[in-house]
Amino acid sequence: MSWAKRSVTAVLTAAVAASVAACTSEGSSAEDAASCVYQVTYDGRTYRDVANAEFTVGSKLGAATKPPCDDTGGQDEEPATTEIAYAVDGISPKVAIAVGDSPDDVQFVAVYSGNELPPEVEKLIARSW
Repeated sequence: MSWAKRSVTAVLTAAVAASVAACTSEGSSAEDAASCVYQVTYDGRTYRDVANAEFTVGSKLGAATKPPCDDTGGQDEEPATTEIAYAVDGISPKVAIAVGDSPDDVQFVAVYSGNELPPEVEKLIARSW
């Protein structure tokens, strides 16, 4: 094996080892240990956080529930909370909504298919760039 191939292999092996260690290590504080994905349920669907999307908040839909986060093995478990769900202009609430305490303070969330975002949300993100 050439020197270049050995170097690339060593770098890749180190990167993988660092990734695994980062995913499995426990932090020294509650903030370090937090690992729950931001998600809410509304109308029988689960929505997860989406970054980098510019959107316009529509009408109030009702209550969305943020389930409890149990990332510490039952210690200091965050309770379920309720937030207001709002429509997102141009996208069906079956695909994406905005949630928060007021229309001026919301987070954009969408229904994922596995790890894939719906095409409507992908288009919204693309327009944001």
